Formats: sequence, structure tokens, C-alpha cells
Amino acid sequence: MNVQLFNGSPRNNWNTAQILNNAAEGAKSVGADTEIINLYDYTFTGCVSCFACKIKGSKTNGVCTYRDVIRPVLEKARKSDVIILGSPVYYDYPTAQMRAFMERLMFPVDPYMINVETKERIRFLDKTIPVGMIYTMNCPDFFMSEVNYPTILGANENALKRLFGYCETLYVCDTYQYMDYSKYDCNMFDEKHKAVVREKQFPVDCQKAFEMGKRLAELAEK
Repeated sequence: MNVQLFNGSPRNNWNTAQILNNAAEGAKSVGADTEIINLYDYTFTGCVSCFACKIKGSKTNGVCTYRDVIRPVLEKARKSDVIILGSPVYYDYPTAQMRAFMERLMFPVDPYMINVETKERIRFLDKTIPVGMIYTMNCPDFFMSEVNYPTILGANENALKRLFGYCETLYVCDTYQYMDYSKYDCNMFDEKHKAVVREKQFPVDCQKAFEMGKRLAELAEK
């Protein structure tokens, strides 16, 4: 059982990374092998629209054919039993690095084909690869609906579910952004409130990530 986790944060030791570490521990608790890959360690672009993955008779195995430094990472993801994607939310979306990775991961397994009789989309993959999508954000949970995050970010879950067969999402809200708030222009935030959330809610979110990692690994095992 192989679980690949991808960190779309530029920081490999802060909120997103810590949440992913807990998801990895959850997967390990049921015997899975895990690896966390920091996407900011690589310089790459999103889909270049070459359409090589759509050529008739192509021998592509569902991995982007564009050869660059991220290609081996994409191959790891494609061969894994579980994929967990973690990203901060920057202006309503995953980071550019995560979005570029998702384009390269998703497009090759999204055939432009339908069943001519049922008119249903044809899936490229012949198995289900459970996917977990984790978002960390400064936004409080009660404010998510006001900024349409369930709709905006939920679109990624819908696409991943359609392509890989299963996806679930964990939202980690109201995160602690700085070690020392006094150094930054940020008076719209209450540091004491942020510290309380960090102390009381973040461990709960870490446990939820642990349970996600465990649950997805168990699902893939079945």
C-alpha cells in the first residue's frame, strides 16, 4: 500500500506540512508506506496544452508526456494507491504550484470520450485511487460560506472524484500565520484569538487529518 502526499505550500514545516504529516501517520497506522513531496522543491509549469495525452493509439499510461523535473513525481502519483493533496488557500484558490501540479496530474486521465449509447463520460482509470484534498486557510470556518469556498474549492473535489473515483476534503480554518504577529501589518486579526485556535482547534484538525489518512488507506486496501 503506497500513499503519496503532496505539499503545495512554500513552507515545509508549517500548517499544511504539519497537517500532511498527521495524514501520513494515519496511513502508516494501517501499514501503508508514505512519502511527502514538497512541490516548491521543483520548478515546473502547469499543462502546456500539447494534447499528446489525447493522441489516438498513444501509449501514454495516464501520466503527462511533457518531460521536465516534475514528470517522475507525476509518475509516482499515478502509480500510488492513495493521493493526498495539501495546499494553503491563496485568494480563493490552491497555490499556483498546487494548481499547476493538479493540471498535470488530472488532464492525462480525463479522456475526451463518452459512451456513444449512454452518453456518459468514460473513465480512463480502471481502478479507484482514493484522493484526499486538504486546505489550510486564514479564513474562519463561519466565513467560508460568505466567500463561496464550498463552491469554489468544492469544484476540485468534484473533478478529482470524477477522474479518480473517490475524493474527500478537509478544511483547516483560522490558521496561525506568524510566529510573531507584532512584526507584521495585520491588525485585522486578533493574535490572542489566533493563538487560542492554534492551541485548541489545530490539534483537532491534525486528528482529522490522521483519520483521513487512515480512512483512505483502508478504502484503497478494500
